[in-house]
Parts: sequence; structure tokens; C-alpha cells
Amino acid sequence: MADSAPVKARGLEGVVALDTELSYINGQEGELLYRGYDIKDLAQNASFEEVAYLLWHGDLPTQSQLDELNAQLRAERALPDAVVDHLRHHTPKDANAMSALRTATSMLADFDADTESHDHDANVRNAIRLTAKMPTIVAAFDRIRKGLEPVAPTGEGSTAYDFLYCLNGEAPGEAAEAIMDAALVLHAEHGLNASTFTCRVIGSTLSDMYSAVTGAIGALKGPLHGGANVKVMETLKDIKQSGKTPAAYVQEKLEAKERLMGFGHRVYKTYDPRAIILRDMLEGLSDEKGDRWWYETSKTMMDEVYDAKGLYANVDFFSASVYHLLGIESDLYTPIFAISRVTGWTAHLLEQWDGNRLIRPRAEYVGPRGKTVGPIAER
Repeated sequence: MADSAPVKARGLEGVVALDTELSYINGQEGELLYRGYDIKDLAQNASFEEVAYLLWHGDLPTQSQLDELNAQLRAERALPDAVVDHLRHHTPKDANAMSALRTATSMLADFDADTESHDHDANVRNAIRLTAKMPTIVAAFDRIRKGLEPVAPTGEGSTAYDFLYCLNGEAPGEAAEAIMDAALVLHAEHGLNASTFTCRVIGSTLSDMYSAVTGAIGALKGPLHGGANVKVMETLKDIKQSGKTPAAYVQEKLEAKERLMGFGHRVYKTYDPRAIILRDMLEGLSDEKGDRWWYETSKTMMDEVYDAKGLYANVDFFSASVYHLLGIESDLYTPIFAISRVTGWTAHLLEQWDGNRLIRPRAEYVGPRGKTVGPIAER
């Protein structure tokens, strides 16, 4: 019997490549679940560390399990001296922040005794080390490029707390830590997106976790995936500096047929649930900071774009203003995405390796046939 015709879809849209227990997305209803838990419930009632445990192990931790994971993460936050030296002496001060993170993350493989192991427990340890160290890399890179000394992790507190501490050199307030923690929860996992698929493809070859995560960082670097929130901040700053109303700005961009970043989503056909959570958090943070311009402008722009084009805001649209009010440079927004999503990437690798099969799709050849090689003088 002849083989059935292969299924083709541009950009693999709608193609189901594999089964997963990690997250469920209902784009029509705006629903996102991590291992059965609604994202709104997790963002309000669970810490980033609890969500990491959930993704790696299948359910939320007990108090003793959470205490053990927190102790492991805190113990692993410091970077090898060679990685700090590379950031200090061999990384250009104007380097792309995602490029710096990609290179430093790859270097970590050489300092991990478990790198080449495919034992499940060893790979969980790798996941913990990556999750612990990537925030320290981002903070160290930012300080070094500003001519400041890197701040060593405290070895205490949450991932959100120590990241903001290492970044700014001072302890964050409770509200700042809480919103940073929630933002990490919201970005931790999101199905088979481009970077996660990249990660699983690399992992399916039985390469190591560091190689797979480095590849995922490369995929996330692209503006059509992780870089949208940087463009959102450029848009908001443009509105603020020009003095235009959000309505006038949106109309001008639409008439010029320019894309408005932070709107629309490949999966969601309604509001991205993460965007709604961040919008509400942004309002509270704006009140605490005494600066409601970013919230009010974002909310108005969201309504204007929907009225004009029927497009819904996605998670990138509001995360940009949240990070801005936390005092974070805009080119660090995508690296922050990565220091959260590494939990999802590594969870997908653990799932991939449990019954691994090499991911090897087909491509349909549409080029010429029957060509022959002629003498080189006649070409």
C-alpha cells in the first residue's frame, strides 16, 4: 500500500508533533494550564520555585520538598570564575544581551560534572544549576557593561529577590520582588513554541542539556519570538517623547502598514491570560511607583488596537512596562524571559528523554529534476 501523503503546513502551524503533560493552551478561550493548574491560580498563589518543581516533577512540592529545592538553587547561583572573567574581559560592552547569555550559558557545560550524563537525576541537577545561574549571568553582564562590579548572589531568598539584588546592588522591596516572581511564573512554560521545539529537537539527538538550552536561547533571541517586549518599550517611549496620543500613534502606524508589536498571537484568538494578569499587576506597581503613565497609555493603546484591528494584547505588551518600572534596561527583557523559560525548556528535555525518539520531520522537494553536469568551461 502506498504511503499516505505527508501533512504540510507553513511554519508547521496546526501540526501536532508530540504528546506532552507540561502545559495546555486553549487559544479560543484564553486558557493556559501548567500540568493541570490554571496560570491565574499559579501566578497568584505559587512561587516561581514551586512552579519549577511542578514542571520538573509533575506536581507542586510539599514544604520540605520546596525547602530542599530552594537550598539547592541558592547553593548554585554563583558563577565559575572563568565565566565572570569572560563577561568582564572578552564580552564587548555593546554586545547583544541575548548573545552574551547564550555564550555564557554554553560555557557552564564545562564546569558541570553531570553534563554528559543522561541519568534522570543528573539532568534534574543540571536543570537546577541552569535555573540558578542564568539570572546571575544576566545581572553580571549588565553591571560589567556599565563599569560596575558584579554583585555576588546573597545565597538567600527567592530567585526573583536575588536576581534584582544582583542587578541593582540593593535589596528589592516586597512589591518589586512579588511582581518579578509572578512574571517569572507567567513566562515559565508555553507549549511547543519555537525555542522549546528547538530545545527538544536538540535533546532528541541525545545531546546534553546545556547544548539544548543554548540552542533554545538562540531561538528566543529572534524578535518574532522573545524580542517583542523590547519593541513594545520602544513604541511606548516613542509615544511619550512625541507627545502623540495612543489613538493617533496607532492610526499612524496602521496607515503606514507597520506592525504593532505586542498584539496578536500565533495561538491565542482572544486575550492572552498572562497579559491580563500582568495588566492588573502593572496598575498596582504603577500606584506604588507614583507613575501611572505607562499603565494608562498601555491600557488605552490596547483598546485602540482592538477597536481598529481586532487584535488582542499578548504577554509581551504589558511585561515591557512592568520591567521598565522595575528599573530594568529594555534589552534585558528577553534574557529575563529566558531565565524563566529555562524551567520549561529543561522540563521538556526531561519529558523528551523519557522514551526518546529522534525528531526528524520530512521536507517535500520542490526543486528541479533531471539536470546533468556539463564541462566546467561551458557553465
